[in-house]
Parts: sequence; C-alpha cells; structure tokens
Amino acid sequence: MGFFSKIKEGLKKTRNAVVNQIDGMLKSFTKIDEELFEELEELLVMGDVGVKTASKITDELRVRVKKEGVTDPNEVHRLLEEITADMLRGGEELNLNTKPSIILVIGVNGVGKTTTIGKLANNLRMQGKSVLLAAADTFRAAAIDQLEIWAERAQCDIVKQKEGSDPAAVVYDAISAAKARGTDVIIADTAGRLHNKKYLMDELGKITRIIDRELPDADKEFLIVLDATTGQNAVNQAREFKNSAGITGIVLTKLDGTAKGGVVLSVKEELGVPVKYIGVGEQMDDLQPFDADSFAKALFAKNEE
Repeated sequence: MGFFSKIKEGLKKTRNAVVNQIDGMLKSFTKIDEELFEELEELLVMGDVGVKTASKITDELRVRVKKEGVTDPNEVHRLLEEITADMLRGGEELNLNTKPSIILVIGVNGVGKTTTIGKLANNLRMQGKSVLLAAADTFRAAAIDQLEIWAERAQCDIVKQKEGSDPAAVVYDAISAAKARGTDVIIADTAGRLHNKKYLMDELGKITRIIDRELPDADKEFLIVLDATTGQNAVNQAREFKNSAGITGIVLTKLDGTAKGGVVLSVKEELGVPVKYIGVGEQMDDLQPFDADSFAKALFAKNEE
C-alpha cells in the first residue's frame, strides 16, 4: 500500500463520520448562505475539530467564498480541503541535522509511546541514520523490556539501567555512548506518569538540563505522543505538557481507530505546535511522516476515489 493510500485508509472512520456528513449537508443546499456556514461549523465541532478551530475554518471559508465569487455549495468541499492544508502546513519536518541529534519522547501512559519510539527508530534507520534508544522510563514496570523488544525489531542499539534508576542518568549514558559510537540520533523514552504531575515535570526538567549541558549545540526535538481516539482530551494533554516542558512537535497515534481525526486541526491551531508524525495502523511502517497536503486530500477524498 502506497503512502497516500495508507493515510486515506487510516482516515476512513473520520471521513465516514464527519466529511460524508458535510458532503450530505452541502447537497441539501442550493446556495451558499449563513445557514450553510452555521451547519458546517456545527458538523466540524462534532468531528472533534474544536469550537475555536471550527469557527476559524468557517470564517476563512466566508472570506474565500466572497473573494472567489463561489456560489455553488459543491465547491465548498474543495475550499475546505485547501483551508485544511493551509492551516496544517509548516514545521512538519524533524530537525535532525547534527550528529548526534536527540529526540525526547513524552506523553501519558497508554497513548502508544513505546510503540511510537520503535516505529520512529525504524523510520529513521530506513533513511540511513544510526539510532540509539535510551530507556529513561525507569518507573513503569516492563517499560524497559518493551523498549528492548522494539530496539531489536528496529535493529538499533539501546542504553538502559535497572528499573527505578535515575532517568536523567540513563539519558546521560546514552549521550556518552552516542558520542563514542558516532550515532546519528538518540531517541529517549520518558515516564508517562509518576507519583504526581509536579514530580513528572521536575524529572523532565532534569533530563532537559542534562541534554542542554551535554549536547549544547545539537538539534533537539521534544515530541509528545497523543492518542487520537481521546479527541479534545489529547489537546488538553498537549497543552499541559507544552506549558510545563515545552514541545516542538506532536505524534498523533491511532488515527485509523477513530472518527476523531479532526483533532489534528485543533492540535495545530490551538497549540501552535506542528504535527510531525501520524499513526495509521499496527504495522512497523504505519507511522507516517505528516504531510499537510496529503492529509487534507485523504481526509476529503471521495470514497470512490
């Protein structure tokens, strides 16, 4: 299955639940008027786009309809695809030009963080980069074992310590090993839940200080993994982490299992943080680099296409 086909298939539930309803609504109108805009906004909110983002989309649609002199409701479909792509475009590429570069992966337990790390490691290795995993989620039982399995699948090295070890010490060891081995990219796992939120954020702060001290000039990505099936809760999670830890990008998993794919729009629009990868299946290659134009095209694709 090709790149576009994977994304199109992964967005099938969202397309069936949201976009098909929008198309049905547009067919019921013979002209573009305020009632059409209001019904469209309501459908977007129901599709987990979020109130603020849905309002922005319809406002932009009003502007484009007027500017282009569009009168046929069927043309709205095309305009929505263009608006969606424009809103999502920018910052999708991972910035990993130094040797080593480092990716710190954060997110609550259960969102598919460890799986994402394994798939991301495989993705980078397929691009010809050498990858080293740092098992810095030392608090969750079996987290280290799970990461080891993924390291083996992705054919990359791993640095670990025993359960309960200092996560920052694991990251320090990984950085030292990467420097010694000439590794291209370090991917560090982190705890998703500790005794309380303050402790978790303090731990992330400590890891960040180690990275800044040991790799002051390295390219750094701080990625948060979010579960698309949680809809607007994913946006709230990202907001909390952004305020406390700072994030450079988002990985949205489980898009194939939900009708809430519209959350991609509110994540980017409300947080100002780009989506860098999306998960559209269980296979190793189902973590796809995010492309705004392909996403918009797949989201609004006709089912017969």
